[in-house]
Amino acid sequence: MRFRHGTRNLMAICIGVTAVASLAACTSSSGTSAAGQQSSTLQDVIKRGTLNVASCLTFPPFGSMDKNNKPQGFDVDVATAMATALGVKVHIVDTTSANRIPNLQTKKVDAVVCNFTTTAERAKQVAFSDPYIVAGEVMLVKKASGIATLKDLSGKTVAVTKGSTNGDAVKAGNPKAKIQEYDTSAAAVLAVKQGQADAMVEDSNFLNYQAKQDSSLKVTKDSVVPLEYNGIGVPLGDATWLQWVNTWLREFNTSGQANALYKKWFGVDRVFPLNPSY
Repeated sequence: MRFRHGTRNLMAICIGVTAVASLAACTSSSGTSAAGQQSSTLQDVIKRGTLNVASCLTFPPFGSMDKNNKPQGFDVDVATAMATALGVKVHIVDTTSANRIPNLQTKKVDAVVCNFTTTAERAKQVAFSDPYIVAGEVMLVKKASGIATLKDLSGKTVAVTKGSTNGDAVKAGNPKAKIQEYDTSAAAVLAVKQGQADAMVEDSNFLNYQAKQDSSLKVTKDSVVPLEYNGIGVPLGDATWLQWVNTWLREFNTSGQANALYKKWFGVDRVFPLNPSY
């Protein structure tokens, strides 16, 4: 009887040890799995000590090279402010519009700050932060023109770039306007300056920059097309990194730092609010 009783006790102990070992194995396995998961870009950037950001350096005032061949521009300053908040250095990677998404997907950069309009189609491949800048398609005119809205364009010549939809938008808003196409935005701006066109329709931030360079010009407030909201692009599926970027953006915007940088590069306060209204 003792033997059989001892056997039962021994079996119970063995079962208990086995259960504990199994639980420990599961815990170890789970811990390993958790540890084996890819760390967030946030931790990677802090550990690396450098924030890699893609910016378009051929699209002033968002991005360009200064006389010392160093990156400059509104987007460059935004990226630098991000890095400062993280306590790391910033490394600007020159990119094109077409390479913004591939740069994120191949981990060449941690974020894209490059006049990146948020769209549902792009959001299939990258995640977007909350908006940090908003653009409308507005008009650049002479200050003495008396033009303020689309209604004022009746019988007037409006410069637009070839291949854009701005001409159609103007015609939809005022069929009496005359549309004149130009090969480049620079040529259209020059047409307004020289009096060959009464107005030009283009990205509001770009035109604000043009008006800053020439005191005889001004930018109208009303957008002739729906507003475009630009966000910071980050890798898809990295919720921790996206949360940090959005939290920082809120502080960046509410502190007044964002508006100060906007005014520095575009010469005016923000025309459109960052939060969409429906």
